[in-house]
Amino acid sequence: MKTHPHLFAASPVFMAAPTLADMKRVVDAVEAVVRIPGYQEVVLGWAPPIAMKDFGPAGALMGYDFHWTESGPILIEVNTNAGGAFLNAVLADAQRACCVGPSPSAGDVQSRFTTAAATMFRREWRRQRTAGTLRTIAIIDEDPQAQHLLPEFLLAQAQLEQQGFDVVVADPGELIADAGRLWVSGKEIDLVYNRLVDFALEQPANTALRKAYLHGEVVVTPNPHVHALFADKRNLIVLSDANALRELGTPEDDIRMLQASVPRTVAVTPANAETLWADRRNQFFKPARGYGSKATYSGAKLTRRVWSEILAGGYVAQAFAPPGRRRIYRDGALVELKVDVRLYTYEGEVLLVAARLYQGQTTNMRTAGGGFAPVFEMGDQPGNPT
Repeated sequence: MKTHPHLFAASPVFMAAPTLADMKRVVDAVEAVVRIPGYQEVVLGWAPPIAMKDFGPAGALMGYDFHWTESGPILIEVNTNAGGAFLNAVLADAQRACCVGPSPSAGDVQSRFTTAAATMFRREWRRQRTAGTLRTIAIIDEDPQAQHLLPEFLLAQAQLEQQGFDVVVADPGELIADAGRLWVSGKEIDLVYNRLVDFALEQPANTALRKAYLHGEVVVTPNPHVHALFADKRNLIVLSDANALRELGTPEDDIRMLQASVPRTVAVTPANAETLWADRRNQFFKPARGYGSKATYSGAKLTRRVWSEILAGGYVAQAFAPPGRRRIYRDGALVELKVDVRLYTYEGEVLLVAARLYQGQTTNMRTAGGGFAPVFEMGDQPGNPT
């Protein structure tokens, strides 16, 4: 509470079972399209060279982020560096205990998730390695001691060590690629749980990791190839275009699902700049290789100065989809917060569902009463989160 006062929301989010089932069907549709060779050819066409080679990993803890509208779930984006899963598993148990009271199921969410995460990392290892055993995991991020989600790194380290792994948390600058192996503090690393936002490993500080990755000397998850297939915002251009999907051979059921759930997305170019500016209030602008909410802009609040930066290149425009709403009491007053819902997945299977409550343009972890919130599945009636 002293260092991260708005990390955890004051309230959970309740969602009907059909709502979550619809979100899972969207995940299934995206995963199916990503497996189509023609789709891979298209999206790898705008990816950096390092993303071309597939070493095997499917991508640890993918994040599918949704808004919920009256017409159904809207997929805002897919993230390969989705943070918060380990924290949310603990939070779900804590709030379930507060809401429901002690029960035989107390602790089940965290226990199930930790077991699933350990299995996930072992499977990622096996997707690239034909022999040996996964023993050492490095959780890598730039200056992890200064990261807002350092508590999650430490929690993940502790929980994975309980599963039998040797785990370190480190800055990429601490890594050494030598003798066909990757090392940190004299310890050989088998697998890197990659939390860097330098998705192509282009920064000088990531040289050792890049070298070891390209030579197949360490398993990296998520890696540049997975990011290129799933998380580049330009991919939403394809996923939201029924004609493009049809030309790729996408089944009609998947096309209908994606048409209903992926907002129309286009690249911002000089050719469509005038049209997009005129319609800016109905658009949301994102950098193609961006992450989180960095450098994203609601068209309704766009200035000419920011618009000139967007026109400089590398942005997509996504049809605006309003977030869901959650009413809570804060300091004795009824307050309405916005809601994003995140499905943490591995190989298309949902490992955990969580939400983020916030006020403002984007999720920010600075809203009183806001932050990560567990999602409780309630009954079988459709409707908005509450």
